[in-house]
Amino acid sequence: MSTRSVRYALPAVTAAALALTLTACGGAPAGGTGSGKHDPGATVSIGSLYEPQNLDNTGGGGQGVTEALHGNVYEGLFRLTDTGKTEPLLAASHQVSPDGLTYTFTLRDGVTFHSGKKLTSADVKYSLERVIAPASQSARKKNLSVIKTVEAPDPKTVRVTLSQKSISFVYNLSYVWIVNSAAGDLRATADGTGPFRLGKWTRGSSLGLDRATGYWGTAAASKKVVFRYFKDAAALNNALLSNGVDLVTSQQSPDALDRFKNNPAYKVTEGNSTTKLLLAFNDKAKPFTDVKVRRAVAAAVDDKKLLESVWGGHGKLIGSMVPPTDPWYEDLTGTDPYDPALAKKLLAEAGYADGFTFTLQTPSYDPHPTAATFIAAQLADVGIKVKINTITPDEWYTKVYKNKDFDATLQEHVNDRDLVWYGNPDFYWGYNNPQVTRWVDEAERSGTAAEQTELLKKVNRTTAQEAASEWLYLYPQIVVASSRVSGYPLNGLNSQFHAFGIKKS
Repeated sequence: MSTRSVRYALPAVTAAALALTLTACGGAPAGGTGSGKHDPGATVSIGSLYEPQNLDNTGGGGQGVTEALHGNVYEGLFRLTDTGKTEPLLAASHQVSPDGLTYTFTLRDGVTFHSGKKLTSADVKYSLERVIAPASQSARKKNLSVIKTVEAPDPKTVRVTLSQKSISFVYNLSYVWIVNSAAGDLRATADGTGPFRLGKWTRGSSLGLDRATGYWGTAAASKKVVFRYFKDAAALNNALLSNGVDLVTSQQSPDALDRFKNNPAYKVTEGNSTTKLLLAFNDKAKPFTDVKVRRAVAAAVDDKKLLESVWGGHGKLIGSMVPPTDPWYEDLTGTDPYDPALAKKLLAEAGYADGFTFTLQTPSYDPHPTAATFIAAQLADVGIKVKINTITPDEWYTKVYKNKDFDATLQEHVNDRDLVWYGNPDFYWGYNNPQVTRWVDEAERSGTAAEQTELLKKVNRTTAQEAASEWLYLYPQIVVASSRVSGYPLNGLNSQFHAFGIKKS
């Protein structure tokens, strides 16, 4: 398996839960109208760079397992739509106690797992406890640690008691897969309730999904979906041009777009992304313990020039961890101006007039090596020497994320609403501002979305002013597809790619 296949979906939290009615799985936005009559017996081939490490989202499966299985094979009590709203899914209804600590869920009737077993509250209890278990590697483990007890008083009812109020609880539940409590090891198998069941997984090549018979909701539009995995963007685009795939989940080669834009056989759409490219400092390691040093590095890097060199006219500058789709977004790009003179001044004030040397841990796949070389050249202009150490995604996960053995690193954070990780001093980048931690905690215990938003705006401004990280840019979300397909997601929210609405003529 190529090391290019993993982008870690790192933790994200904190959202006001929104409830809308849902009548089944047919809520995927149309990615075009297609050309001709829809063939319900079609096989849709989806090209991707992100093969799962394994098929267990509590076992470090990476972005690829979310992309392929989330919403397609597995479902949750709630679902995050392509527009970022939270809708009830396997939960027919729910009630919250006046003190906000007890949630009672009533399950939807007529839901079965692909194995034929009927969904019961025992499966939901098992699934929730599985996410927060000591061995869990789920990106939601910390978010859901507020769960105190889970009870299943009858087959249709689940009662969850929290240790403290959590305004984001329902939102966070949209990330929890409901799995068969009797399924056992799920690293290479799957047993969900979704519109597709797991087909054949050929490691290093493809992962197939077959339309599930007896699905409780609207049947998947196509009989079969196959995610095909490629080592690089060039190979992926060649497959699209040669009809080896029908669409790509996210275009990673902007230089290739003209070949598709001017060809009526293809459609190019650009939606909203939540993926941020970060130069993340280890804020517990000198010299990055000093706010002036972090601000100096940020001022020395021309984010606009980097974005232009990597993505041409696509993507957006971002002055903080918050993308425009988050409720607490404010344009803070002015907080991080490109100003080499300011960078030199701040370095001198911090006692580094002659600069310093640090090692930049750089994931081996694009655009990280390109960005690392660019950053090293820019920092050299203000006297900072950068040693680039290229590592695989697995090495990054162990060395940086788990062991925190680094000076600085490049990494993509794919989730929305993940600003709150600056309130956790134990997170891999080690940012520790007690006031920010208090604001994050208070925001999660807020009584209203408005209160939560105001508190997180304070977090946003403070982390930007202190250059907790250097937020380089927000990725574009570009989908390139054959004109024969429609119904695919347009936005890139949290790596999910709902395939159940895709139609092929």
